[in-house]
Amino acid sequence: MATQPQLSIVIPFLDEAESLPELYAWIVRVLEDAALSFELILVDDGSTDASWDWVQEVAASDKRIRGIRFLRNYGKSQALHAGFLECTSEVVCTMDADLQDSPDELPNLYRMIANGEYDMISGWKKKRYDSLLFKNIPSKIFNLVARWVSGIKLHDFNCGLKAYRTDVIKTIEVYGEMHRYIPVLAKQAGFNRIGEKVVVHQARKFGNSKFGPDRFVKGFLDLLTLWFLHRFGRRPMYFFGLIGSVMLLLGFSFSIYLGIDKIFVNPSGRLIAERPQFYVALTTMILGSQFFLAGFIGEIIVRNRDHKMRYKIKETIGPNSNANM
Repeated sequence: MATQPQLSIVIPFLDEAESLPELYAWIVRVLEDAALSFELILVDDGSTDASWDWVQEVAASDKRIRGIRFLRNYGKSQALHAGFLECTSEVVCTMDADLQDSPDELPNLYRMIANGEYDMISGWKKKRYDSLLFKNIPSKIFNLVARWVSGIKLHDFNCGLKAYRTDVIKTIEVYGEMHRYIPVLAKQAGFNRIGEKVVVHQARKFGNSKFGPDRFVKGFLDLLTLWFLHRFGRRPMYFFGLIGSVMLLLGFSFSIYLGIDKIFVNPSGRLIAERPQFYVALTTMILGSQFFLAGFIGEIIVRNRDHKMRYKIKETIGPNSNANM
């Protein structure tokens, strides 16, 4: 039986044929110098260049390399999830394939997790080589809001260079665009020993970024989703039911007031249906009923939901492949 590696490295990529050979050679050199056994799990998120051809070629000669190829582009979160399923070591690191994350950080990240002090370490690109206007400033604002909402004191939630205990990545479920908030998912799952390490950030050497300006809008919306799911995900009736009940009570009380006013105070006045207040009360009761029903339906969904990931793997290479098809 093969010896379990000390470190698993998961690298999702999309059209990185130019950077992958250099990244692979760099990782091998650093980890062999550090005397760390490892497995390298490369997840092709629908590349259209020669990236997968290179993965097949290198995997044939190096059994430490394992590849997963998606049928199409599903996104970084799904690629990480598929890679996490394949990990067999006790410590897992993730990094981007564009050479902006330095493999020189891997041995130290490994040791910080292996010594048992942390459940997770998140990299902090303290000095960035990205556009000031389109990346640096929006990233600082984004991380400020993420710290405030989540309560996790990290400077860089979205850094691709991270290290985990295997228990963490086997417990959390990275879906949608939630790769930005893996520290939040880990904390919500009960892993509170989350640390941070300043890491070297390098200028992009090949190609262009795969993420556009819309990632910040999506990021803030995802953060609101995480906050809502953390507070009300298991009991949506606490949110929708409360709002619905309050609106129903207000609308019903207003209707009673209009009825009493018409019968006892001003019987010769306008019909109730001719008064604007009647439509305010009616609208409030209708909306309140809809909120209440939304909470009730949400409770049913929570009890019957299926958390299976939505992606389709085209093929895998390497030993012990067990990713979901």
